[in-house]
Amino acid sequence: MQKEIHTLEPRTAFYRRERHSVSLAREFTRTALADWDLKQRAEDIVLCVSELATNALLHGVPPGRGYRLWLSLSEAANGTLRIEVHDSGGGEPCVPAAAVTGEAEAGRGLLLVAALADAWGIGERVPGKVVWCEFRRDDGDDSSGYGRP
Repeated sequence: MQKEIHTLEPRTAFYRRERHSVSLAREFTRTALADWDLKQRAEDIVLCVSELATNALLHGVPPGRGYRLWLSLSEAANGTLRIEVHDSGGGEPCVPAAAVTGEAEAGRGLLLVAALADAWGIGERVPGKVVWCEFRRDDGDDSSGYGRP
């Protein structure tokens, strides 16, 4: 018997270069996760969206521009949730090579994304870049959510 494959529509939103756009991106993500009935790892997912949106806002969005948040859930690939943040700025984000000191107020964003997501990376976009991360369904989990034991 062939297993039915469900295709879920990607969710996308565009945000202007404004401070409150990060909280809007978090709320957009929470709504998509609720609509898709994804409960486990939801806080990790929202935190990664927050960090990627903040990085785009601070480092990747020139004045007068914005960034796009794109969320997709691929049932065909074991339910992989992919998050992409598209911006039009230059530069290439990287995880800091040196440890961030306890007093520093910045520099931990991609460290958190690298620690929480199952995969992350940077793609090309003209102009700019796409910074993405993915959360895969736990192999031992038959539910609709994501989770680590």
